[in-house]
Amino acid sequence: MTAALKIEDLGKTFGGGRGLFDRQRPAVQAVADATLSVARGETLGVVGESGCGKSTFARMLVGLLPPTTGRIEIEGENLGAQAGRDPAAFGRVIQYVFQDPISSLNPRKTVEQIIEAPLKHLHAMPREARRKRIAEIFDAVNLRPEFLSRYPHEFSGGQAQRIGIARALAASPRILLLDEPVSALDVSVQAQVLNLLAHLKAEFDLTYLFISHDLAVVEAVSDRVAVMYFGRIVELGRAEEIFQAPRHPYTALLARSAPVVGRPLGAGEDGSGELPNPLDPPQGCAFAMRCPKATELCRTTRPDMQELTPGHATACHHPL
Repeated sequence: MTAALKIEDLGKTFGGGRGLFDRQRPAVQAVADATLSVARGETLGVVGESGCGKSTFARMLVGLLPPTTGRIEIEGENLGAQAGRDPAAFGRVIQYVFQDPISSLNPRKTVEQIIEAPLKHLHAMPREARRKRIAEIFDAVNLRPEFLSRYPHEFSGGQAQRIGIARALAASPRILLLDEPVSALDVSVQAQVLNLLAHLKAEFDLTYLFISHDLAVVEAVSDRVAVMYFGRIVELGRAEEIFQAPRHPYTALLARSAPVVGRPLGAGEDGSGELPNPLDPPQGCAFAMRCPKATELCRTTRPDMQELTPGHATACHHPL
């Protein structure tokens, strides 16, 4: 299948260098050596606990953060070298749907002004063409035309998220990056938004990157899943394999930690729940301090990604 997105050795480091009086400033590596490919029309889920680097990873993919290292290629076009210089190059091919639907919308602008912004600035579309396009998008996300003259604070969370999705679609992107798109919504509204996203994907021939900490949602919507821990992808494979037969101990821990009716909360937690110190990262596997299978090799040598079965890879010296 045609690759919609390829990333190679993508990394982001904050800080570092020399500061006042030529002192060495501390550096934090938020994402390191991320390499993967997403096929056109695929939904790739990205999971991991808070602080694992998911949001930094997402912001680099849409051009909101310039990568420190690596390459971003979207449908054959290398955009990695342009990160931070030409945001429009990203905006025409990949758009972001934010976690908080209300705060992601400009409170000073009407819904019509919000949605027409990408049509004006990315596609230089004339006024009549903009109106026609906005009407088409509003119909696609099941919103009434009279909403266009209102302001974001007048809407519920579910309606505001539909407006955010409409704004993303207005740019005619080929890829949508969905960063926790339903976590701020009520459960009943979550189902409606997820059904809408599935419909839009088929209607507009979209590719999705779905970032979430909710394993049940990720399993339901994803074709493949990438698991992140401490800034690195530690397991990658088809969704059913990741959740039914995880090969990395961290993935298994995530699955056991997810709330299940009839099981006490926290029953799946092993060892310390703390992430390593980002200012003093461990020499070997970052998960070794929490892993029951850790050996001296794990504590001294970082494992590389290795394919265990076709399409299923993990970075672990002692895979499950």
